[in-house]
Amino acid sequence: MKGRALYLVCGIPAGVVLFVLLTVWFIPNDAIMGLMQRGAENAGYTLAFTGFGKRPPLAVKADAMELTSAKGPLLKLTQVKAGLEILPLFTGKVRLGYQGRIGAGEVRGDVDLGKGKGWGIEGSKIRLEDIPFFTSVAGAQAKGELKLQGRVADKKGAPAGELQLQVSGAELAGVKIGEMPLPDAKYRDVRGALGIDGGVAHLKSFTLDGDGIYVRLKGDVPLAQPAGNSVLNLTLEMMPRPEFLERQKFIFLVLLKYQTSPGAYTIPIRGTLAHPAL
Repeated sequence: MKGRALYLVCGIPAGVVLFVLLTVWFIPNDAIMGLMQRGAENAGYTLAFTGFGKRPPLAVKADAMELTSAKGPLLKLTQVKAGLEILPLFTGKVRLGYQGRIGAGEVRGDVDLGKGKGWGIEGSKIRLEDIPFFTSVAGAQAKGELKLQGRVADKKGAPAGELQLQVSGAELAGVKIGEMPLPDAKYRDVRGALGIDGGVAHLKSFTLDGDGIYVRLKGDVPLAQPAGNSVLNLTLEMMPRPEFLERQKFIFLVLLKYQTSPGAYTIPIRGTLAHPAL
C-alpha cells in the first residue's frame, strides 16, 4: 500500500514532466520562435532572434534577441535563455524562468503561466547607453548604470504590482517632449517607484538629483495595448539652481511659460507613451 502511494506521489508527476519534455523537444524551432514572434506582434512590436535553438532539459536559447517598435529598436539582449522550471511543476505551478545580458549587465526573472499569472524581473549593472530605446525612440543620449526589480501579477483581470529602479552616474542630453527640449544634465542619483493597480500605472516617486538641478516626475498612466497607446497624465517639476539656469538660459527661456515661481518650472506631459506632448 505504501509502495503504491509512493508511486502516485512521485511517479505521476515524473510522468507528466517527461511527457512535457518530449512534447516540447519535438516541436520544431521555427514553430516555437514563430509563437513568440506572434505574441510580440499582437502587442505592436517585432521580435527577431539570432542563433535560436533548444537547450536541455526544457528550455530555449538565443545568441541575440532584439525587440523593435515602429520607431526603431527598443531593446537588445544577448546570451538569452528561457525555460520551464521543473520543481514548480511538481506542485502544480507552471513557471517560466528567463535570463539574458544587456551589454555588460544582466537581467533575469520569471513568468507564471498558470493561475495567478504574472511576472518578475531583476536587472543589475545595465548601462543606459546599451539600451537602444533612448536613441531610437527618445532621440536622446543617455549614460548611467541601471538597477531594477519588480513583480506584476494578474489581479481580477488587470495587472497589479510594483517596479523600482535606480540609476547611478546618469547623464541625459538631447531629451525632448514633443518638440520641446529639456536641459542637458548630469544626475548623481535617479530613483523611481512605479505602482500598478487596476490597469493604471501610478508614479509613487521618480526623482533626479542632479548637478545644479532637481527634477521630479509624478502622475499616472492608464495602461493600454499596445503599450505605446497608453495615455499620459504626468507632471514634470524642475528646480534649477541659479548657476545651472545661467548655463542653459536659452532652454529656460523656451520653458519660461511653465515657470510657476522663481527657480521652479511645472510642465504638464500629455499625449501617449509613444508620442508624448505638452
